[in-house]
Amino acid sequence: MEVWIVAKYELNLAHLYGNLLNTYGDNGNLLTLNYYAKQMGIDIHSEIVSIYQDFDPDKFDFVFIGGGQDYEQVIVSKDIQDKKEALTKYIENDGVLLSICGGYQLLGHYYIGANGEKIDGIGALDHYTLSQDNHRFIGDIEIHNEEFGETYYGFENHNGRTFLGEGERPLGTIVKGNGNNGEDQGEGVIYRNVYGSYFHGPILARNKSLAVRLLHTALKNKYGEDVDLPEIA
Repeated sequence: MEVWIVAKYELNLAHLYGNLLNTYGDNGNLLTLNYYAKQMGIDIHSEIVSIYQDFDPDKFDFVFIGGGQDYEQVIVSKDIQDKKEALTKYIENDGVLLSICGGYQLLGHYYIGANGEKIDGIGALDHYTLSQDNHRFIGDIEIHNEEFGETYYGFENHNGRTFLGEGERPLGTIVKGNGNNGEDQGEGVIYRNVYGSYFHGPILARNKSLAVRLLHTALKNKYGEDVDLPEIA
């Protein structure tokens, strides 16, 4: 039985390029966040911030950016340069951000597209992404995060091979699947309060513990470390 409780907290969420980067059902991450938030007494107010629109790093408590097809990602890669300073400020101030696939790649220095073109990211995180020739990492994936003692389950489908850099650690270690690059046994990224992953499906629908972790972190940022963190009712 679902239990909704009276909202005690509010979070403002920016869905970056939600009208463009919405492939693979990753918008379901927002549905999942809202589902758990209602049970925790949290009202989430979300809005799409897309091309030709400014991103205000002081307005939002949570940011989500998903993945898309190559055509849309090229459009976004050009526009997001105008948001580079604001997004970097948000990240360095420990803002909570969840990035999936193309969104994850665009936070790094660059990625190599399917046709071999080098597409600039914003370099807010120190990773880069290469492409594979006529090959993709596709299939069920399972990773374990030893720091949190949590295991995450999902589905990967990506051509990119991402290599993490300074200050970054993987979201988890591969138990099953390919992960970031098929070589170093890592999947995704954590940098400050930024979480990135190649999990589609969407990731939060299958991993309640991660969804709750993100919500708790956003609440502590907004209301202080002493906030009485709500659990699922």
